[in-house]
Amino acid sequence: MRIGVDLGGTKIEAILMGQGGAILERKRVPTPRGDYSNTVTTIRDLVAEVGQAAPPSLPVGMGIPGTVSPATGLIKNANSTWLIGKPFDKDLSAAMSRPVRLANDADCFALSEAADGAGSRHRTVFGVILGTGVGGGIVANGALLSGPNAIAGEWGHNALPWPTQAELPGPTCYCGKSGCIETWLSGPALEREGASHGFTGSSALEIGAQAAAGARPAQTLIEDYTDRLARALAGVINILDPEVIVLGGGLSALEQLYTDVAEKWGAYVFSDTVTTRLVPNIHGDSSGVRGAAWLWPETEAG
Repeated sequence: MRIGVDLGGTKIEAILMGQGGAILERKRVPTPRGDYSNTVTTIRDLVAEVGQAAPPSLPVGMGIPGTVSPATGLIKNANSTWLIGKPFDKDLSAAMSRPVRLANDADCFALSEAADGAGSRHRTVFGVILGTGVGGGIVANGALLSGPNAIAGEWGHNALPWPTQAELPGPTCYCGKSGCIETWLSGPALEREGASHGFTGSSALEIGAQAAAGARPAQTLIEDYTDRLARALAGVINILDPEVIVLGGGLSALEQLYTDVAEKWGAYVFSDTVTTRLVPNIHGDSSGVRGAAWLWPETEAG
């Protein structure tokens, strides 16, 4: 058995996973935004509920919108800002009396899809989150890569490659810089662009649907979006050269991405051919919590 928890901006999901990745128990609750102590107790209670049939010492794997600093042991780079600077894994472990292992939510997504999802049977997998934020995770030969700075795969906070003059200096990012990939490719970024073209109040998916239906202004927005995504992923391919890139997050539902981006990224990849596959995820919005459960090896998970 394994226990996985996914802490999102709006909801917290916990699962009890059985042999072969079967989900034995699942529960979701709203995230107590801005309240650190309540976040800890909410997760404690959620794990207790889904883990009733599990050994009391069964460890917990958890995906968070940030990471643990190797230098301080405290949370950094979290867009759920109330976690920043906190010893979150230690506080959770003390509250639950269970070992806890944390990883970035995009890392958990990549691990889930590499283990038994769209990236299975591939040696190198780059998992992409296109949602409220933009993140990435790398799995090589079945192992999640983290790195000495715990930022492997953090492509969302690199600058958008090959920017046009109209794209400079780029929107301001919460990280303090301008023109980050996240400021161009997140759901709110597409909605911001949509509002500037008369789509005020339309969600990113609604803009995509209008583009698919033939509405020319929406098609222009999606063409710009797919070109930016092609540039951003070409930078990943030039460095990592993964066999497969798996898209997750809300915007992964835009079917245009899987044809248009792959057609465009060849102009930016430093190769005469690109055999990297761009595919949708298999496990949907449960990929994160499944990947969190996979953070513990079976011998340690019980």
